[in-house]
Amino acid sequence: MKKYRKTLVAFLFEVTQGIYTKYFKKNTPWHLSKKDLLKYAKSSFGYKLGLFLDQNGFDLIPKAERHDAYHVITGYTSNEEDEIALQYLCFGNGKRSLYLFGVVIIGSIILPDYWRYYLKSYHLGKNLNRFYDLDYKGLLNTDFKTLKTSIFNKKQ
Repeated sequence: MKKYRKTLVAFLFEVTQGIYTKYFKKNTPWHLSKKDLLKYAKSSFGYKLGLFLDQNGFDLIPKAERHDAYHVITGYTSNEEDEIALQYLCFGNGKRSLYLFGVVIIGSIILPDYWRYYLKSYHLGKNLNRFYDLDYKGLLNTDFKTLKTSIFNKKQ
């Protein structure tokens, strides 16, 4: 049964991300491809982002590029429960958006099996230094370890 619920969550992500990005996101697209990102220094955040995209068969979603940045910084995967947990983490970190609330509410209803993981992610987000609104495009040349260390403090 959980398999079908995860499939439903994946379907909902697929359907809603384009609609939300087109009609609600106001960010400027980066106009970069994963090939562009993979040209950055291997120790850079830009390269790590390109590697994440390449390993998962993804491309950057215009106007929503920072979402993939969150995955790279936090280590959350792109599976359904991690996508929901990542939204809890961002909520704990102070992010507020219609899409986030939708994912948290609907995801929690469809996949309640991971409630403890979601709650742990929320608390982790509260303890991290603020990261949800960084200028990630401006940080592409930044050393990845330095960037990650600036977000995670010794408690994590």
